[in-house]
Order: sequence, then structure tokens, then C-alpha cells
Amino acid sequence: MKEYIVSARKYRPGSFDAVVGQEALTTTLKNAVKSGKLAHAYLFCGPRGVGKTTCARIFAKAINCQNPTAEGEACNECESCKAFNEGRSYNIFELDAASNNSVENIKALMEQTRIPPQVGKYKVFIIDEVHMLSTAAFNAFLKTLEEPPSHVVFILATTEKHKILPTIISRCQIYDFERMTVPNIIKQLKMVAENEGITYEEEALNVIAEKADGGMRDALSVFDQAASFCQGNITYQKVIEDLNVLDADNYFNIIDLCLENKTAEVMALLNNVINKGFDGSHLISGLAMHVRNVLMAKDEQTLPLLQTSARQAERYKEQAKKCPAKFLYKALKIMNDCDINYRQSGNKRLLVELTLIEISQVTQPDDEGAASGRGPKRLKSLFKRLRSVKPTEVKQVAEAEARDEKGGVAGGRAVASPGSGVTASGSPVTTVSADETKPVVGASPVKRLKLGAIGKTFANLRQKGEERHQFEDAGVEEKDSGERHDFTEEQLMTQWLAMCNRMPQQFTGIAARMKNMTPVITEFPNVEVVVDNQILLDDILKIKGRILSTLALALKNSAITLNLRLAKPDEVKRILTNGERFNELKNDNKAFEKLAELLELELN
Repeated sequence: MKEYIVSARKYRPGSFDAVVGQEALTTTLKNAVKSGKLAHAYLFCGPRGVGKTTCARIFAKAINCQNPTAEGEACNECESCKAFNEGRSYNIFELDAASNNSVENIKALMEQTRIPPQVGKYKVFIIDEVHMLSTAAFNAFLKTLEEPPSHVVFILATTEKHKILPTIISRCQIYDFERMTVPNIIKQLKMVAENEGITYEEEALNVIAEKADGGMRDALSVFDQAASFCQGNITYQKVIEDLNVLDADNYFNIIDLCLENKTAEVMALLNNVINKGFDGSHLISGLAMHVRNVLMAKDEQTLPLLQTSARQAERYKEQAKKCPAKFLYKALKIMNDCDINYRQSGNKRLLVELTLIEISQVTQPDDEGAASGRGPKRLKSLFKRLRSVKPTEVKQVAEAEARDEKGGVAGGRAVASPGSGVTASGSPVTTVSADETKPVVGASPVKRLKLGAIGKTFANLRQKGEERHQFEDAGVEEKDSGERHDFTEEQLMTQWLAMCNRMPQQFTGIAARMKNMTPVITEFPNVEVVVDNQILLDDILKIKGRILSTLALALKNSAITLNLRLAKPDEVKRILTNGERFNELKNDNKAFEKLAELLELELN
């Protein structure tokens, strides 16, 4: 029986022209061979299975060829080429840095560089997976790499360039290998299949190419596996069964169902996929890639980004015509959020189900029903209606609800709105019976605003609104109302503390410091406040207008003025602790001291 050789080795390129998908690099290397302008060190970088080591071997054979062709290829007829092809060349050395990464290995390699080649022009040292060398080995290699003998060429290959010392990289010519595209992989697989006498379906080769993830070696390995399973006839169904790949028809079906808002059918399809042994994250990631491809298929300029077979590209284009761009963008965002949260989720299947439910409702029109499941939008519309209601109407409705709560209205609620009738304050209102759909005769129909369902009533809405309004609106300069009520320092201090307690959250720090200040009436109605430091003074000056307006409103005196000044050194007082205040109180008040002794009071 003839010895079997895997396709990755059997069809390994032996010349630059046979290398797939690296035309720019191979052209540069051929030109270097033709011109004889060779560097002493090369660094080949790129993902696995794209031809780094293969190109290093072809290049090493070409620069030692005694009769290179006009295109820069090796002749395969001279002694050097024959020795290389037969594996007996002493001019080309390969070192696997993954298993030979010590200083001793590198020193042994450096000893070899001193011996000139017996046949050919150069001794070529190919170091594969060079990033695996230890730091000491890199340092031992550094000097020789910088100034090697004229007959030595180093070719370093790595999949992780970022792990190599910058001093090594700076001494090499760098060649970055590209990932294999799906069309290039399919083309190479067709060639291999024809040479091996294997029949195939192009969709099956497309699945293999996508599974390879840009690596030709991986693609050939998967191809051998599929050929063995299919017994020489590679079909799409057998390939997805052998490789445990989710059928692309599932993705097309999910998107079609989501566009029609058929959530139940999507859930049934998901259940079938999971029962076949596929993980939920596998479905979400595959569906996200599918939606991305559909999005690319919407524009002719992005069609080349699909990286699929021609038949599959046509299916994407057909579905793209049915999918609005807004739906695709929203679906991608939802699936990206699911992918981020999948690992941390305690119930992964539920997370996937919720994700698909959201996608299936993206194109669903807004529903006004109570059980529509679109609560946030309904709440937004409710608050928009609230903002459109005039403050006087809110006040009237609140008063009506307050009377209802006290039993002032029996058999129904009173709702205030512009119309007939008069409130206690003299404002015209229209009363509506308990049945919202049957207004009193002569009144315009008014739709009731119910806040009880969200934990708010008009009464507490008005109450909290007035608390905020008193300080927040104080930033606007008040007009002189003509009020000139007298007030004492005690009343001033009371309103000062009340104002500090009502200040918004963003002024919490300033309010806490202002509570320790004592406003003083210098010459009625002029008020002076002494501030301990300049930073605090600057902060208070920014809201001085608000403070002044709030005090004028609270004390009912529009003529009040506020003077803020920095404390003098002798005016700055140290803030006492609770214990010091207690002792000071006992020293200043003998009656309190006696009471503390009788009751044995102590500060805890």
C-alpha cells in the first residue's frame, strides 16, 4: 500500500509561484534574489498556517541556487537545489525555538556560523517560533545578529511579533504575512480535490474555508478530515455534520422570522438548535456574523467584504433587500451585548432567548395595549403629557385629589381642567364623574392622568415640586415685589438652615459648610456672612443670586442685601468636637453643669 501523506505536506509549495495569497511578499523576495541585494536578517510574521516557514525554505533554496531563473526562482537542477530537495543540505539549518530556547542552544548555533558553506553562497539559519527564546538567549543572539559573517543569513519566523525584543526587530527586515482569504482557500482546495480525484460541492468547500479561519494548513487538514468522512464525495450536509457546524439556513430562517415578529417560531428554532448539541453562544456569534454579512450585502461597495461563495453571496443580497438597515444595526448591538454578558450570566439559555425575543420585536410597531411589553415607551409618553400640563392645572387636580382623600367628594373623583365651575380659590374648573368616559354635560372631555400606577400622586408631585422650585428657581433675579417685612436674626438663621437643607444634590458639600456659618444683620435689612477660606467663598459667590432670592422670598423682604466676605485671621474659629462643645456648655452654664452631675451625664 502506498504511503499516505497529508495534503498540508503533500501540497506544500516548492516555489514562490506556488505560494497562495502572499503575492506582494513573494515578489519582493524574488526581486531580492534576482538583484542579489540580500539583508543579513529577515523576520517573517503572521498568523499560523499562512506560509512563513514555507517561504523561508523557498527563499533559502533560491539564494543558494547556482543557476537561478530570470524570475528569481530556484532551478531545482544544481547540486545545492538537489541537496535541499533530498534533505541533505548542510547549508540550511532549521531550529525550533519552542523546544530549543536556552542560551546553550543559541551558542551552539552561533558556533555553526563561523564555518563557511561548502556548496552554495550562504549558510541560512531558519529559527521558527523565535518568540519562544528566553531573554538570556535573545541577548546571546543579539551581537551575532547585528554583525554576522558575510556568508550567513538569518530568517526568523514568529506568530507573535510583540513578544520579540525591540533590539532584535530593529536589526531585521520585517515581512508581515496576510491571512488567507476565503476565495483563495477555496481555489486551492479545488486544485487539491481535482488532483486527488475527489468530487465536491462549492458550499462545502466554503464551510471548510470559513472553519480554517485564514490558515491554509488548517484548511487542508480539515479538507482531509472531510474527504475521509465523505468517502471521496464532499457534500455540504456531510461537511456540516462532520465538523459540527450550524447550518447557515438556520440564520436565514431566524432573520426572516424576526422580520415578521414571529417570536414563538424563533423560540422553537432555538430549541431545535440547542437539542442538536450547539451552545447558545455559538448560535449568537454565528447569527451576529450572518447579520454583519447581510449588512455588507446591502451596498455594492461592501460586497467584497463578504468572503463567501458566489451562491451564498446571492442569498445574502436577497435577504438584505428585505432587511431595513435600522433593524440590522439594532440586532447587531443586541447580540453584542449578549456576547459580553454571556460568561457572567447564571441562566445562559434565558439570556439567549431574551436576546432573540428583543431582535424579533425590533420591527414591531409600538403597541398601546396594557400587556404590550413596551413599558418604557409608554412611560416616556406619559411624562411628555405631564410636561404639557400647565402648573395651574396640576395644582387644581392636586387640590381635588386632596379633597377626595378627606371625603370631600363622594362617589367619584374631581378632576380639574379649564372649563365651567369654580374651585375654592376661584379658579374655573370642570368636574368629571368617576366614569372617565362620561364627562359632565357642557364640559370638554379630559383624559385623566393616573400617577398612582407608578407610585406617584399629584399631591406628592406638587409637594416635591414646590420644595425643589423654591431653591432651583432662585437663580433667576427676582423683581422687587414691594414686600418689606421685618425679621430677626433668629428668623434669618432659621431660614438660612432651611435653605441649606433644601439645596439640590450637586450643592451638598457647600450646604454642609454653610450650616456652620452664622448670618448677621449689620444694618437692617443688610445681611453679612463671614466665610472661613477663599475657595469656599468663590463657590458661594457663584450661587449668591440664588441664596439672596431664596432668603428674600422666605423672609418676605425684597430689599434684603447679602454681603459675603473672607474672615480675618482673628475671626477664624476652630470647629469644636462634640466633647469640647459639651464641656464648654457646662462651663458657661452652671445650672447645666449641676444637672449633668446629678444625672451623671456623659457624652458617648
